[in-house]
Amino acid sequence: MKELHKAYLNLGSNIQPEINLVRAIQGLSECGEVRGVSNAWESQSVGKLAPNYLNACVLFLSPLSKFDLKEKIVRPIEAKLGRVRSEDKYIPRTIDIDIILFDDQLQKDSFWNDAFVVIPLAEIYPEYQNPITRKFITETSTQLQEKVWMKARPEVLNQFRENPSPR
Repeated sequence: MKELHKAYLNLGSNIQPEINLVRAIQGLSECGEVRGVSNAWESQSVGKLAPNYLNACVLFLSPLSKFDLKEKIVRPIEAKLGRVRSEDKYIPRTIDIDIILFDDQLQKDSFWNDAFVVIPLAEIYPEYQNPITRKFITETSTQLQEKVWMKARPEVLNQFRENPSPR
């Protein structure tokens, strides 16, 4: 049996986000095992006047390497949901799926500053520690929640939080 890699994925959408987050998680569950799902969290758009975002974090188990996960699962799901890539990183999007942690390896240090990443991740992986500061993610999450407006939207993803994929 192949070893399963643990990937924590951040999903974000500000075009029909209630529909697209659900569809993205359904797509993931068809390609591997969705082991955990955070609440959806609403936040204001950054960098440009645009609709609010919904973000969530998913623990996804797969035998694929990080590269193959991105190329064979993440990108096709984004394409299927109408994701359009642009030079403008603030453009509204149907779905954005980022690999935050892969086998506990943080993929970008800048994620520690993003409330829309840290707060959902802290919900499903509260024992994770910043490898540099050794601070638990829950502490960072609490500090960010004091500075940034975000609102939990549990009704959006309750179906997944109560019934993770059976695979």
